[in-house]
Amino acid sequence: MFSLQLKENIEKFFTWFVEEGKATVRLKEPAIDICLSKADTSSLKSFLSAARLAHRGSDTDSLPLSSLGPACARDVEKPKKKLSILSKKDYPLTSSFPFSLEQLQVSYCRLTRVDMRMLALRSLRRLDLSNNHIRKLPATIGDLRCLAELILHNNRLQSFPDTLCVSTLQTSLQHLDLSQNQLTVLPARFCQLRHLVNLRLDANQLLRLPFHIGRLSKLRFLSAAQNQLSVLPAGFRKLCLENLDLFGNPFTQANALEHTIRLTFPLTLQELTARAVVNLRIPHGPHLVPFQVCDELDFCKVCDCGRACVNSFIQTAVGMNLHLVSHTVVLVDSMGGTEAPVQKHFCSLGCYCEFMDGCVQRDLR
Repeated sequence: MFSLQLKENIEKFFTWFVEEGKATVRLKEPAIDICLSKADTSSLKSFLSAARLAHRGSDTDSLPLSSLGPACARDVEKPKKKLSILSKKDYPLTSSFPFSLEQLQVSYCRLTRVDMRMLALRSLRRLDLSNNHIRKLPATIGDLRCLAELILHNNRLQSFPDTLCVSTLQTSLQHLDLSQNQLTVLPARFCQLRHLVNLRLDANQLLRLPFHIGRLSKLRFLSAAQNQLSVLPAGFRKLCLENLDLFGNPFTQANALEHTIRLTFPLTLQELTARAVVNLRIPHGPHLVPFQVCDELDFCKVCDCGRACVNSFIQTAVGMNLHLVSHTVVLVDSMGGTEAPVQKHFCSLGCYCEFMDGCVQRDLR
């Protein structure tokens, strides 16, 4: 029975402290660590020898296993679910992290990169790497299928990988803290993390928020205070938040008369085709059209009339009371304001003129 359970089923042996009566055997299936401690040294060595032979499918009958007695219930340690390391001197250099961990915090350890040993923790639900010196995130974080909380507060991140936005984090990640880093932009596909409930972006250098942030339909808490935001994206109107904090951003004064015209007359064939694909909801993908065109189609603008515009449009900004998208709003400035400029796009000169006529009529009232 011993051989049947262990044959080709051991991933790794950890035997650095055998002389102290300690060892760990990592199984493949089920994915658990068997931690041995307080063992007689000679008995432990016999057990490990038998385990190695069993793993290779060899005969273990000749080994003196009879001296190994059953452990008392009080001596069996439960699998470790939570671990906090709050200083560099406590950081494990030679030993591994317990394979059973569901919550791991490693803070104030001056890490400059994410330790690959952490990315082997298949049951991890919460990873807190706050208050380190991490500059770059590996794409393999996206392989942590159970990860619901990722805390990266106060590091030195300059970008958030596009690959993470199309990883398994799309369906698992609910809480993301990127505050106090050096981010200037977020990737266009960031809004594919559609299960996000809580997003913290405070104290970065963000120049803009993702264009389709309104697609984060489950988002309830958004904090992007102390950044460099001058205007909010058009999709911001679609959010339904409980708490919003945009304090300390250099928002411009909204003025619909100030606009950017990127219209071409006549519209190019590519623009006409792209608009038709979006307006008529024609299926498209990389197998049908070039990848770059797919990007343009997926991130097109929507005119005030409801029709799409891709690369040809008029853009302006209008003021919006943030209470329209959030139950609680932290004041935008020290003057007590709760209004911020939001982008608006128009697919034609006619749509823009109609909008301006409406503004004039409202002012006359």
